[in-house]
Amino acid sequence: MKNQISLNNVEDNFGPYSLPGCLWWRMAAKFEECANFKLEMHIDLSKLTPRHRVLRELERLALIASDGGLDELRHKLFNYRSGDLWVPTGGVEKENLDIPPLNTILLVGFHNAGKSSLVNLMYSVLGRSGLIPFAQTSSPASSVSNNTGLFMEEHNVLRSMRNGFCVYDTRGFDYDRVDDGIEELSEWMTDGVCHNQLCLWAGDDMLIKDEPDSSLSRSSSMFATRRVNCVMVVANVAEIHKALKACDKQPLDALRQLFTSSSLKKFNENPILILTHGDKLSTEDRIEGRIKICEHLGISEAAGVYDIVCLTEYGFLADEFDSVTAYALSEAVYRALLISDRDHLPKKKLQDWGLLVLSWLMCSIAGLFAFLARIFSTLSQMNKMKL
Repeated sequence: MKNQISLNNVEDNFGPYSLPGCLWWRMAAKFEECANFKLEMHIDLSKLTPRHRVLRELERLALIASDGGLDELRHKLFNYRSGDLWVPTGGVEKENLDIPPLNTILLVGFHNAGKSSLVNLMYSVLGRSGLIPFAQTSSPASSVSNNTGLFMEEHNVLRSMRNGFCVYDTRGFDYDRVDDGIEELSEWMTDGVCHNQLCLWAGDDMLIKDEPDSSLSRSSSMFATRRVNCVMVVANVAEIHKALKACDKQPLDALRQLFTSSSLKKFNENPILILTHGDKLSTEDRIEGRIKICEHLGISEAAGVYDIVCLTEYGFLADEFDSVTAYALSEAVYRALLISDRDHLPKKKLQDWGLLVLSWLMCSIAGLFAFLARIFSTLSQMNKMKL
């Protein structure tokens, strides 16, 4: 059985240089006491501590990645078409569902979370593009002055003409302006997103007033508007953990405010959480940071949470050396597509459109009568004053 394979064999499959990188958690203190190397099937999961669950989840990813799981998942994603993962529910036939041509995955997070680096890693892992940077990264100070990050970007990370999903890289939110970011997110979730869509917040007009019009003249009107089907919240675990050590809870509280915002409650499941920059922490701090973040967000440490290193310390994409990260990223995308196909709504029928038009007419008539009543009331008061 796959789940009974010795994890010593897993390490052999990764090669002699894998332990410091893709198997980093095995350097944790008392690892052999906390993790079950063979992932036994008969175990009381209720007795597992958060640390146990994190280590077991990381071992699961390593086991599948070493056993051909990465190539298998890549193949599924490359052949995926929107709606392929839908299963019959509620007595509605698939042809009666409003399934979009492409499922849209939206990446959101704060500045320096690593969203653009995550997109580049998706291109490398799923599109086999190597080291070509498709998404530009930016710092908060330069994002406005260079217009980097002011525009939505749609990414075909499979680099395929028959892709079934796309990924949107968005502007990084500010810890001091969380409400502005959530308001913008609410508009994206309600109205949809499109390529080259300009993202400006209150006060940005002053920052870009000296920019030439040509630098902001990109048009989004010619691009299709996409309905957001799933959201990935990207968080910088190193930044949050270091802030907590300095008794600063602002980054963690801001992440919770974003993660639990009402805009994301339209889905039946929590957003997928991607933790980046964990390689900048020690092994113990990296595990502890993940546990604290998940505890604060009120979610499981091992379900729907992925620790992904986008770039190595030498600036190379992690998938060149870390197949565990590559598999974790592929599984995160696959989970997003599962959520997307599960939440497709039935198509509106003729009677639904009729009720919508009728309600619009009733509102228009009511508004007209209110306007006329105000006019007659004003005329009546003028006549009384003349008398």
